[in-house]
Amino acid sequence: MKLTKHEFIRYGVLIAIFLVLLVYPAQIFNLFKIIYSASFPLIIGAALAYCINLLSSKLEKWFWPNAKNKWAIGFRRPTALLISLCLIVAIIAWVLRLVLPQFITAISGFFSSLPDLIDQFNKWLNNSNQASAISSQLETTQIDWNTIQSKIMKFVSTGLSGVFSSTISIFGSLSKGLFNFILALTFAIYLVSGKEIIGKRLSRVLDAFVSPKIMKKTRYVLHVANQSFSSFIAGQVTEAFILGTLCALGMWIFRFPNALSIGALVGMTALIPMIGAWIGGGVGFVLIAVTSPLQGVLFVVYIIVLQQLEGNLIYPRVVGGSIGLPGILVLVAITVGGGLAGIVGMLLSVPIVATIYQLVRNATLKKESKKIPAQD
Repeated sequence: MKLTKHEFIRYGVLIAIFLVLLVYPAQIFNLFKIIYSASFPLIIGAALAYCINLLSSKLEKWFWPNAKNKWAIGFRRPTALLISLCLIVAIIAWVLRLVLPQFITAISGFFSSLPDLIDQFNKWLNNSNQASAISSQLETTQIDWNTIQSKIMKFVSTGLSGVFSSTISIFGSLSKGLFNFILALTFAIYLVSGKEIIGKRLSRVLDAFVSPKIMKKTRYVLHVANQSFSSFIAGQVTEAFILGTLCALGMWIFRFPNALSIGALVGMTALIPMIGAWIGGGVGFVLIAVTSPLQGVLFVVYIIVLQQLEGNLIYPRVVGGSIGLPGILVLVAITVGGGLAGIVGMLLSVPIVATIYQLVRNATLKKESKKIPAQD
């Protein structure tokens, strides 16, 4: 079989890439790590753009859909995008407004009552035999004060330098995180506002260099993936709203304090699959246990029961039903994804498995339809 010039070049390039990967695996891996670190804000921006676009597209259909005026058509997307961003920021600010003041009040109340607790402990210690035992132990023990003083000075000097370096490191991390967030948000807004133009230019480039057969399959896979991811996000938001409502309602029935704020926080953190409710429940435990430790323990029991109900009944049915994935596969996807990549794996595993499930299902139905003989 004689190879053409283009086939010879193609196979030569593939063999060269394979040899490079085989000879320099560590260097290639480090190169990918550098590229990933440099493009991380853009990746986050693309993810933000996808989520924002789901809400912005819905709003665009509501705002003067039959308008003929160029000004109205031109202002439709910026208006929808601005309202989407305002809604997201308003929801986050509302939850923080409910939780943060009560959290700060609870912590300040704990520290204000701390001196009384210490005084009560000292009184108990003086009224018991512990004080005399400690005094006799101190009298029989020889204390080297010079050694203690040198160790204290060494600890203080080391601690001050550590605090100084930690402060610089924290400030640098916060500055970098803020810069990356601004860059990601700017990139997301740019993608959403010009998605048609970007999509057309990207399609022209791909159509020019990729065969039509491959492009047809690629567009089909991307279409199925888009349906799975958008349905997953909608189902996740619905499930978080249900869980937050159930948490607040149950806390109100059982007379737990701060029912509305803790319920809103649990619903907000429930956007993280499976473990999000535990994060909100941990903050809720602190808010309750500072004023009433017994109620804090009872709240933990309530969250455990609610989490079991959510993980085994609500989440598989709501999220799995929204993306057309059986509940058992939802649990398997979250378990495997969380084990491989943590929270990010939990977020991506369900829509990825749903995409694969839908592709395999469509391919199976297509194969089965070909096997059925045509009716005369």
